[in-house]
Amino acid sequence: MTKARKPKHIAVAGNIGAGKTTLTEMLSKHYRWIPQFEDVDHNPYLMDFYEDMPRWSFNLQIFFLNSRLNQLLVIKNGTETVIQDRTIYEDAHIFAPNLHDMGLMSQRDFSNYFKFFETLKLMVEPPDLLIYLKASVPTLVSQIQKRGREYEENIRLDYLKKLNVLYNKFIDSYKEGPMLVIDCDNIKFSEKEEDFGYIIEKIDSTLFGLF
Repeated sequence: MTKARKPKHIAVAGNIGAGKTTLTEMLSKHYRWIPQFEDVDHNPYLMDFYEDMPRWSFNLQIFFLNSRLNQLLVIKNGTETVIQDRTIYEDAHIFAPNLHDMGLMSQRDFSNYFKFFETLKLMVEPPDLLIYLKASVPTLVSQIQKRGREYEENIRLDYLKKLNVLYNKFIDSYKEGPMLVIDCDNIKFSEKEEDFGYIIEKIDSTLFGLF
């Protein structure tokens, strides 16, 4: 029996408040994977973006794209398994199109941004496993309120709903590699040990062929 290849890149995807950071922390501890988080504290555009979305949407998305590409290059050049909180695909297929659809990013900026993403995509490998945290809007709102981040206080319900529609569309068409979908309305992995155990079983089965 051949030994399963060591995965290099696990990615956790999901809407704002789905629990990506929590799951990334829990899995990194369990598997001893190196976690990569979104650096929200040092993002120079985030506060401005929530105050004036049309003015800052393009700048914010370019910042995210650049930081995500840097993370992917670190993964590519390293030898350890890395688990990444949010993916480069989400920026391009969910957040930027949503800003464009809502009239918060111009057609010119969106076209420029998306062409740039497609160029970068040719330079990077997809994750060995994508874990998608699927959550309804009430679950997202409840979890956003629990963590109490100041800059998230102004997030509108219609914004979260639109993101969820785009997430589901993206996940339905995702063909880059193996994927695991977790129903966060019913699987409370941060509260129930058995729910976290269920996720571990699914990951082991997908990555290592263990049942």
